Amino acid sequence: MAQNSKTSHTVTLTDNSNGKSYELPVLEGNIGPSVIDIRKLYADTGYFTYDPGFTSTGSCESTITYIDGDKGILRHRGYAIDDLAEKADFLEVCYLLIYGELPNKAERDKFSADITMHTMVHEQMRNFYNGFRRDAHPMAIMCGSVGAMSAFYHDSTDISDPNQRLISAYRLIAKMPTIAAMAYKYSIGQPFQYPNNALSYSENFLAMMFGVPCEKYNVNPVLAKAMDRILILHADHEQNASTSTVRLAGSSGANPFACIAAGIASLWGPAHGGANEAVLKMLKQIGDVKNIPDFVNKAKDKNDPFRLMGFGHRVYKNYDPRAKVMQQTCHEVLKELNVQDPLLDVAQELERIAREDEYFVEKKLYPNVDFYSGIIFKAMGIPESMFTVLFAVARTVGWIAQWKEMIEDPSQKIGRPRQLFTGDVEREFKEVQNR
Repeated sequence: MAQNSKTSHTVTLTDNSNGKSYELPVLEGNIGPSVIDIRKLYADTGYFTYDPGFTSTGSCESTITYIDGDKGILRHRGYAIDDLAEKADFLEVCYLLIYGELPNKAERDKFSADITMHTMVHEQMRNFYNGFRRDAHPMAIMCGSVGAMSAFYHDSTDISDPNQRLISAYRLIAKMPTIAAMAYKYSIGQPFQYPNNALSYSENFLAMMFGVPCEKYNVNPVLAKAMDRILILHADHEQNASTSTVRLAGSSGANPFACIAAGIASLWGPAHGGANEAVLKMLKQIGDVKNIPDFVNKAKDKNDPFRLMGFGHRVYKNYDPRAKVMQQTCHEVLKELNVQDPLLDVAQELERIAREDEYFVEKKLYPNVDFYSGIIFKAMGIPESMFTVLFAVARTVGWIAQWKEMIEDPSQKIGRPRQLFTGDVEREFKEVQNR
């Protein structure tokens, strides 16, 4: 798999305590920062590195997704994300992430047909949902349901078998919208909707979310296109928290369904997948367009804890390349639905200010993908509790591609981070009566 190799470049580490120096090889990828190879650091020097949050640590070698946050670049297998979102559909991007190449027409048709044939879930999984309270958060249901898939599809859990790995990948991509829609339907007390093989991936998802048995659901093509773009824009994002969680869980040899359930649990965190929910909460807090100047001033005040959510990004120090496509999609959806909602008015005015106000421009606090996705979901009638669920549906293919790549990498080993211990060194045990 490896395309990079040890070069003549090295970094010298000098240990002043013993006067010794150590040479650390430097590895170069095809693009992006070079990395210092510290795999033998502890064996050679007795030292670990200290990097909370792994912000300066390359945990794996990958050929899937490349990000340059300073330049605002996101590419999957070399293809720019805006090109994929504009010219491809979600299943083409799924094929690209899994197989490394865009499919030709025959490959695309077969892949689409194969995914479609896996969209139904085992009928007994309906009973599984009945074990949850009606007010359970849909993400809690997702964690449990996806983790339980290994009990229903144990014929595809042997990770040493390439065919079983592929079947589990197809099953997860195909069934995730069904499981997500069932979680939503269960939370609102409506009957589950079976998949419709005559519909596209995104059309089917919308039909399962919003259709009811008593009448035909007509999919709005503008909304279906918007959903497809949303799925593409969230399909993978390199080694983020949830993807790293999937890889770490997978490094132990855990089955793919358990690994994806672990990724869903990580995504549930408000600092990761909950950002678009935070945007809606902020808009509700602002409440009205006339209140925006006060809140913008609060955001500029370093001593005020208020922060504008949905602006800027930890990785992208330039414009989030996904946001431009999402902005266009957002405006298309709002125009199509002609939704009259004061919170959407607030969002649009905030967007205008962020693009014109010197403070935001100077600090590069552009509206990001979470800002627009939250607005789109609200306009489409999707409740906030489902925002992160939709993120999970989209990210499943990225998790699967990353997991598959890790399993097939001969250099991979079980993840085992080390620590800087700062607790008590040694203590004498005392019997309870003497404590």
